[in-house]
Amino acid sequence: MDELRRKGLEKMNEVYGWEMPNIEGDPYFDLTVDHLFGTIWTREGLSMREKRLLTLASVTAVGNSDLAEIQVNAALHNEEFTVDELKEVAVFLTHYLGFPLGSKLDGAVSKVARNRKKAAEKGEREDTAEKRRANVNAAVKMHSGSKLDDK
Repeated sequence: MDELRRKGLEKMNEVYGWEMPNIEGDPYFDLTVDHLFGTIWTREGLSMREKRLLTLASVTAVGNSDLAEIQVNAALHNEEFTVDELKEVAVFLTHYLGFPLGSKLDGAVSKVARNRKKAAEKGEREDTAEKRRANVNAAVKMHSGSKLDDK
């Protein structure tokens, strides 16, 4: 594995909060790991919190609540935002993107917060193996158009 791929996977793992496998030969995944995470997410100039906020705004703007859930969970896992702050982000974005899209983000925040609370009450980690696998598959699909199981 070359240095750019290693750097990209490390940043991708940090951004998502779980271990992303190295998938060789998928041009979209290669571009995502090497360029997006190896070059763009590692640039100076914006904090991780600012990058997360921009990502949340983007996935909210396109109406993708599945990706919003992944980003919300990662933001909470990495302690970049609190649930209350994420709720405020949803309220703010609602006034720029409209009620349907803003409410989707609010719903994603509520769902993730509820799932994390239930897991904590049971003494479990919020990122079970099954949930990690689903998240990895969602991220791989987002970045390459296919699921990990398809490889």
